[in-house]
Amino acid sequence: MSSEQVDIEAQERVDSSERSPSATEDTGNEYTTPIQIPGRRDNTLRPTLEHLGRSRQYWRDIILGVNDGLVSTFLLVAGVAGGGLSSKDILLTGIAGALAGAVSMAAGEYVATKSQNEVMHGEISLEQQHVRYRQEDEIGELGGLLDLIGIPEEQSALRKDLLDYYRNHPEALLKIMIALEFGVLENEQRSPIMAALASGVLFVLGAMPSVLPFIFSDSPTVGLIIAAVITTVALLVVGAVKTWATRGRLMVSAIENLTIAGCGGALAYGVGVLFDHILHS
Repeated sequence: MSSEQVDIEAQERVDSSERSPSATEDTGNEYTTPIQIPGRRDNTLRPTLEHLGRSRQYWRDIILGVNDGLVSTFLLVAGVAGGGLSSKDILLTGIAGALAGAVSMAAGEYVATKSQNEVMHGEISLEQQHVRYRQEDEIGELGGLLDLIGIPEEQSALRKDLLDYYRNHPEALLKIMIALEFGVLENEQRSPIMAALASGVLFVLGAMPSVLPFIFSDSPTVGLIIAAVITTVALLVVGAVKTWATRGRLMVSAIENLTIAGCGGALAYGVGVLFDHILHS
């Protein structure tokens, strides 16, 4: 039986199951009745989840920016609070740190992303030359890469058809070599400006929980406690958002974020107290 016939029969079973009142289990429509499809290990049809789409390549900048703003700014205010500064001094220090951190993050991401794009453009230009002047070498290299996409040597007829196709279509050969050799697709390229804006703006937002309490409190201790509470909640929220994006485990991600910030905050405060003791003893 051909794979096309198998898929047609499977679709007919899906259609008939959707018309049946008892086809869907009473679990909030998360799963449908298992349908056996020959040649597939997982025979349970599951709902289709949407991918993150074009924002996928910027999640690194999003999480890095807001997380760095939360953690580094809290460590900064905890350190200077432990050093005995007043609320006004802590506020000015926090604002300066937030602005400096945001500019540094944005500039760093812009330069790093642009440099990476330029490196990849250089590699792609070289690959274009290889496809043009050394096509058979590229075809041989492609044959070695087919195993990576699940086409083993046992599928000799299929491999031959694919290699013949790419041999006769140089533009398609270039695209698949870029995808397999470099792991790059045209629509996945990161914009340096978008990367810079995402990391810089979110750094400032992440810094706010550690800065704002010192506007309303004259007591450094009270301000630091409020900052710690708000930062803790914000870190848990960031962990939850990251879990939604990665489909990971909520508690693991949230506790990981919280542990890193908590240990760092305690260390920074302790260092501040130590230096205050040394300078005033």
